[in-house]
Amino acid sequence: MNLLHTPTQPAWLTQALSHLDLILLDHAQCEKKAAGTAMRYLFQYPNHQILVEALTTLAREELQHFQMVNRHLDRRGVVWKTLKPAPYGNYLKQAIRTQEPDRLLDSMLISCLIEARSHERLELLAKHCPDQELQDFYAFLGIAEERHKHLYLDLAYEYYAAAQVEQRLHELSQKESDILQTLYPEPRVHS
Repeated sequence: MNLLHTPTQPAWLTQALSHLDLILLDHAQCEKKAAGTAMRYLFQYPNHQILVEALTTLAREELQHFQMVNRHLDRRGVVWKTLKPAPYGNYLKQAIRTQEPDRLLDSMLISCLIEARSHERLELLAKHCPDQELQDFYAFLGIAEERHKHLYLDLAYEYYAAAQVEQRLHELSQKESDILQTLYPEPRVHS
């Protein structure tokens, strides 16, 4: 199942390949945010045992990825600094309905879409990156991102009817594609 309405624009890949150090720095921040997101769900939904089990494991894995990205930053001599994020994540979060049970469904699906876009983009970097070590690293992480998108989608199906999941996923996927129609002027994983 292709979760994304539109593929990444070629301009994003050109921008990313021209600024690999910034993409890597942003990627570190994305991994940290992904771990934080999984932890936030653990605090918000502690009585959802299947979710708690799955996202505890996911949070640990995202932190390991954060550590791995930091090692690549060190290898390349990139000094850590906080980057202003692209508005992608905030725009997607605005689509999350505030009342339960809709809030949990939207949260799982937004996380699924973010992981799906990460998977797509890391695969592009794995195919086109001029640095062989980074190519291999992105290929490794691309596989993990694919697994993460399925984890969030499976959690949505665990707690909601299939028709409800699919209808809302379609709506949110269209919003995600709309957000990416304009390339953010600075290189980011989600821009």
